[in-house]
Amino acid sequence: MLHTQARALLDFIEQRAIPPTHTLTPQEARSVYRDRRAVLQPDPPAVAQVQALRAPGPHGPIPLRLYRPLPSALVTAGTLPVLVYYHGGGWVIGDLDTHDTLCRELANAAGCAVVAVDYRMGPEHRFPAAVDDALAATRWVHQQAAMLGLDPARLAVGGDSAGGNLAAVVALAARDAGDLPIAFQLLIYPATDMRRSAPSHTSNGQGYLLTKDTIDYFHDHYIVDVAHDLDWRASPLLHADLSKLPPALVLTAGYDPLRDEGLAYSVRLTEAGNRASHVCFERQIHGFITMGRVLDEANTAVALCAAELRRALRA
Repeated sequence: MLHTQARALLDFIEQRAIPPTHTLTPQEARSVYRDRRAVLQPDPPAVAQVQALRAPGPHGPIPLRLYRPLPSALVTAGTLPVLVYYHGGGWVIGDLDTHDTLCRELANAAGCAVVAVDYRMGPEHRFPAAVDDALAATRWVHQQAAMLGLDPARLAVGGDSAGGNLAAVVALAARDAGDLPIAFQLLIYPATDMRRSAPSHTSNGQGYLLTKDTIDYFHDHYIVDVAHDLDWRASPLLHADLSKLPPALVLTAGYDPLRDEGLAYSVRLTEAGNRASHVCFERQIHGFITMGRVLDEANTAVALCAAELRRALRA
């Protein structure tokens, strides 16, 4: 059964007649997504440092934001482990600010640095520009680790939704290239199959914030050619070989259209011999982890993700 807090949120959205994302231009949708932080997200916690960076990339410089955690029993002397984080938003909306609170929370609770990546998005920059940026930024963080006070041997990738897709793809590309060691994957309700054919796309396709219409809107602003749906850089579930990948936590939500493809990815990871855990928040909707002001289980999910990061990245 849908959590009562999630039901109240959906009722509030309906009562306020807030327009669905797919009815807006990308620019309007980005503004609405950014503005709703004040209603849904907790206040951003203090961290020890926030630093703006820029990584070179094949399409031009990539803005990054580095967070260092507050001193605590979790933060040991020396270089910090690091999570490279790719925000959600369907490869169309979202930015460094929409996920600022989450990155701060993860840094403090996991005792690691977080580097958020402001990758290029559609429709201005179509597939595979987001993949190219995500991979280039992660390589740069690894290469510049000493300068940044980070431990290149304790580097994780993570993201939510579209960002979870990018994290999975970066882990696969890094494995195939063999020159970018990744210690852990944090995949929060990831999109893994652009074909959008899993049963949850039908059962959860209307009425739970992320709808089939909005998923199609995001897809069509990101993917140029439907043949790209079969490219593993768009659909990591379709990669022929998922072996020898970093340990993973795959988190899903029971009322999410992406639920089944997230579960399917975790199953394939395990079947391929990887260490992969899957946790489904059965009563929640897509996007819930950034809604901790109104959804208590969002804060539980953040704590779980941080604990798994801490365990995976400990020296």
